Amino acid sequence: MKCGSSSLTARFGKRLADNYDALVGTNPVGISFSEYSLADPSAWDYLRPVLAENNGWALFIGTPRGENHFADLFKMAKDSPEWFAELQTVEDTGAISLDNIEREKQAGMPASMISQEFYCSFSSGVAGAFYGSYLDKAQEEGRIGNVAWEPASSVDTSWDLGFGDSTAIWFYQRVRKELRIIDYLEASGVGLEWYAKELDRKPYSYGSHTLPHDAAVRELGSGRSRVEILRGLGIGIAAVRSILNRCWFDESKCAQGLKALRSYRTEYNPKAQVFKPTPIHDWTSHAADAFRYLAVGLERIDRRERNRNSVLWAETSAGRYQV
Repeated sequence: MKCGSSSLTARFGKRLADNYDALVGTNPVGISFSEYSLADPSAWDYLRPVLAENNGWALFIGTPRGENHFADLFKMAKDSPEWFAELQTVEDTGAISLDNIEREKQAGMPASMISQEFYCSFSSGVAGAFYGSYLDKAQEEGRIGNVAWEPASSVDTSWDLGFGDSTAIWFYQRVRKELRIIDYLEASGVGLEWYAKELDRKPYSYGSHTLPHDAAVRELGSGRSRVEILRGLGIGIAAVRSILNRCWFDESKCAQGLKALRSYRTEYNPKAQVFKPTPIHDWTSHAADAFRYLAVGLERIDRRERNRNSVLWAETSAGRYQV
């Protein structure tokens, strides 16, 4: 791959696509996205103006991972005369025999994984997803749709901070027994001042802002160790699952965050024939981590009196304190 070349054809694997903003200076006329369902969907939005300027092309190849950005792109391409879209299962390609698939099934491979990997099913859900079934239930019960902002109630936020990585923010209200998730914001490569301005641009009256547990003791760019990321992860995932049955999501404003929550998953270990206990760290992690902080901090937030002044809080292993 040569920077600045007008004849550049680039192949984007998951790692490169997740670091798309580091590609400033390249000038491709063709881009091939490999396993696009696993890549950060923002990569395409970021790079498509370059292709438009060069009258270039893009190729998206991959296996479905539920109803995510790859599914949206495939549906659009199928309905557009300007795009080519093709789906081929093992029955079309013959790459893997049906006997081999049956042996995988007998060996314990989950049905959802068989549908996904061998039959290219977008509707079977994301194999190993932590929250997929909970969000499916919310969809069935009509809790994902048009969720009105209640001006009489303050808006709380929950953050996952990143530098280089994305920063993700969920906006929510507690109205009676409902937890209304009314908005979502995610960006990368910008400082805290940018997020502060974005929050000011919104019409909300803020209550409390929940940040990661190390936000007050580390600079934004210092990062977190693996131990810190994994500490309390199981408790956090359980906390998210415990509140999802009372969450209402605005489908439009939270679209990006919802796709991330649906795709937040762990990998299948074929040798042990079980899913791994820890999640994959990819483009879905920022939204999922921010929502985890929301769930874990919610019980503590509920105990405190809130006023209309914005108060900044940080989570620590010892509790929650005002900055």
